[in-house]
Amino acid sequence: MQYRVGQGFDFHPLVEGRKLILGGVEIAHARGLRGHSDADVAAHALSNAILGAIGEGDLGRHFPDNDPRYAHADSIVLLEHVWREAADRGWRLGNADVTIFAQAPKLAPFLGAMRSRLAAAIEAPEDRVNVKATNPEGLGAMGRGEGMAASAVVMLEKN
Repeated sequence: MQYRVGQGFDFHPLVEGRKLILGGVEIAHARGLRGHSDADVAAHALSNAILGAIGEGDLGRHFPDNDPRYAHADSIVLLEHVWREAADRGWRLGNADVTIFAQAPKLAPFLGAMRSRLAAAIEAPEDRVNVKATNPEGLGAMGRGEGMAASAVVMLEKN
């Protein structure tokens, strides 16, 4: 067996007039994340972790933020594309662990749906994908509710 580990991180500011999408799930909130795409930090962090594991850079390299084709892109679609690159090279998911950093809203009610969406996007059983959230307890920009971030770690395996 061959193994690869990748880690990813992403953050975006919160702004008025945008939908809040996390892990492919729309969440009712007064503000959403600003970005060229839908700015889904969870999907972006997972994509970056997979790209790191296969040695293919990051999302910006594959989907540049100055390319109008990716304006308002669905980050789950981008994740599916990234996963296809890994799977086409013979990799399968060992496991993935995603952490979202957000002061508000409370994300616990949405974590199961996020897990389902992310697992489906990378063609993995849900028990190989973990999604959790943590609160910055008022510290820094994220603690003031100015933005959100996510980190992800993946282990890929191949025979």
